[in-house]
Amino acid sequence: MTKKMQPLDPNKKLDIEAILENLEDYRPPRKGWTWRVVPEEGVDMGPFHYRDMAEPLKRSIGLPASKYFDNIDPQPKPVVTTEIASGRFEDDIRRMRMGAWHGADHLMVIRHTGQSHIDGLMEGTPEGVGGVPITRKQIRASRKAIDLIEEEVGRPINFHSYVSGVAGPEVAVLFAEEGINGAHQDPQYNVLYRNINMYRSFVDAAEAKSVMSSAGIFQIDGAHNANATAKAGWLVMPELLVQHGINCAYSVRSGMPKDLIGLSTVPPNSPPAPKFWYDLPYAVALREIFSEYKMRAQQNTRYIESSIEEAIRTHTIDTIISMLTSADIQSTITPDEGRNVPWHYNNIRGVQTVKQTWAAMDGLNEMIQIKRDGPLGDMVRDIKERAVAFLEEILEVGGYFAAVEKGFFVDSAQYPERSGDGIARQGDGGVAAGSIIERDPDYLAPVCAHFGVNHLPEGITHACDAIGGCTLCNPDLITYIDEFDPEDNVHKRLEKTWDYRKGNLIRPEVEWAGDGTVLVEMMIPENEDYAREAGLEIARRMGLEDPQVINLMVLHPAEGCFLEVKGKVTFDIDRRDLKIPEKVVLLSEDEIRAAVKKTNLTVVAGTVGEDEHSVGLREILDIKHGGIETYGVKYHYLGTSVPIEKMVDAAIETGAQAILISTIISHGDVHRINMRKLDELCREKGIRDKVILIAGGTQVSADMAAETGMDATFGRGCKGINVVDAIVKVLKERGVV
Repeated sequence: MTKKMQPLDPNKKLDIEAILENLEDYRPPRKGWTWRVVPEEGVDMGPFHYRDMAEPLKRSIGLPASKYFDNIDPQPKPVVTTEIASGRFEDDIRRMRMGAWHGADHLMVIRHTGQSHIDGLMEGTPEGVGGVPITRKQIRASRKAIDLIEEEVGRPINFHSYVSGVAGPEVAVLFAEEGINGAHQDPQYNVLYRNINMYRSFVDAAEAKSVMSSAGIFQIDGAHNANATAKAGWLVMPELLVQHGINCAYSVRSGMPKDLIGLSTVPPNSPPAPKFWYDLPYAVALREIFSEYKMRAQQNTRYIESSIEEAIRTHTIDTIISMLTSADIQSTITPDEGRNVPWHYNNIRGVQTVKQTWAAMDGLNEMIQIKRDGPLGDMVRDIKERAVAFLEEILEVGGYFAAVEKGFFVDSAQYPERSGDGIARQGDGGVAAGSIIERDPDYLAPVCAHFGVNHLPEGITHACDAIGGCTLCNPDLITYIDEFDPEDNVHKRLEKTWDYRKGNLIRPEVEWAGDGTVLVEMMIPENEDYAREAGLEIARRMGLEDPQVINLMVLHPAEGCFLEVKGKVTFDIDRRDLKIPEKVVLLSEDEIRAAVKKTNLTVVAGTVGEDEHSVGLREILDIKHGGIETYGVKYHYLGTSVPIEKMVDAAIETGAQAILISTIISHGDVHRINMRKLDELCREKGIRDKVILIAGGTQVSADMAAETGMDATFGRGCKGINVVDAIVKVLKERGVV
């Protein structure tokens, strides 16, 4: 029996060592795929009504702007994927927790490079390259952690990896035993992109699909790889439809129900191309032909270079296409895929892109109708006709295997044209060629979820009864192997990172605990060649180890370049040496109101200098927004672009006890200049000890008060209660109340 662990504490790090305890006894509490709960009547959150949103999470972190909207965190209708590929599962599960708090409920772990060519299961927890080695121990530990994360955020979470490869059936059994919820399974992917023998791939796929179906594992295909591989990916759309069709038909013939079959779709184009004129017709054609199946919309990766911003912009457009064409699963590709193995915070950026787009455009299909007549309808019909003709030619040349041998697939021309650069595989070649053995007429396999004719002995209706049960029916029969390699395992790695995870040492990280990686942004006013070398030298002089320019954007051939340089810090920070400022404890509202009433508190307020911003200050003042007026404070609002002299004169004329200035613009340090000028002018007028000076703005911080002569300064996130609390505390210090 699985020993129940204590619930996670949101204020404490995940205890990896505790997760690893008693794994041999762990059993997944549930199996099968889950979808989000989407109320038909919509969802009300804060002051808004949403039409295409799922039930919210119990615990979550909203978008950065959510603090302006009562901290609401609307969750999109489709399941949201985040893909993780650190190579160390102990860090993967920490990232899973981060992703789940932002709304990801499809955690897809990328598999170790080369594992698809291993003809059998791996054991233990070796470190992976380009992904994590998929092993029983890794899966159990991850699924056990996800159980706790589910409870913490209040939503079921789907765990996903890959069934494709030479050991596909064995991996499918492993996934069914261990409660994996979703998996990639696509025999064509094996053939075209992993050079696995085509006959072996399809034979294995039938067995794997049967096992997956028995465990309710949701299947996603890999047809989208054609537009990620072809030289002109936007031209392979007819082929993509055919690949999807073959995958769907084969899955159904293998016994898989249609609601467990998902098509991995990717918009095939990217700006600066006219993206919508290719991607929307393709998405519409796909949905119309495969309306009985689920759609997993993956964002475009083919044209990602090194710019995070460019990737996010493209992914936003991809998400709009998903909304217009009703995606069931929205995959979020990390925007740094083009330059490094995904980093922690870029997984979150990917999820945020979807959340922000979906919330902003909620109810899009109620307001905008896809125009089926005209160019869109013509292009949809053209793609369908080319796909049908492509399939007909496959049949004419002798079927799928013959077509693969002739290089029909991943050709960069639009069918019926061909460039001759398609991927060709030979039927008698590839990994695991010649490994298929024909079944005997009386073949018997005493296991469940088996594909094909199984000759059971008389009196036995359930195959595994012949051997007293199998691992799919009785998990106690599973053989659990802990570790093979005494050096390359999770325990050794955890020993090296203990000080960063449970001790007092702090290092920045992006991928693994204590990796020390940091990213520095800079603008170098030189051409590309000089900018690159200058950026590296600057990083070295900053003390960064192994600096690398991972993004360079030319702003102008002569005027300068924007660079992002990564490197590693070579030192640790001891948390015991850090001085954490005491958190401000606010006075009670009763105490504040009493002080305001006793002093008849009056303030003058305005945005100073040449600044026309007013919204933030009005929220600090007005009762409507919970401003200081809520507590009985009277105010005189002078407007925007108010000279400092006018602020001081108004305070003298009205007898105000406090002056509130808002200063947003920071060019030339003008915000600091205005604050110092206010203090100096009040001293010149002889009223400094009679007024309380408070400044706020987006570029203002709490520690600026001392250097500018203010009594208090506030930055982003400030509310009226913070300002009136500061005023009353100064009044107390001065003995006024």
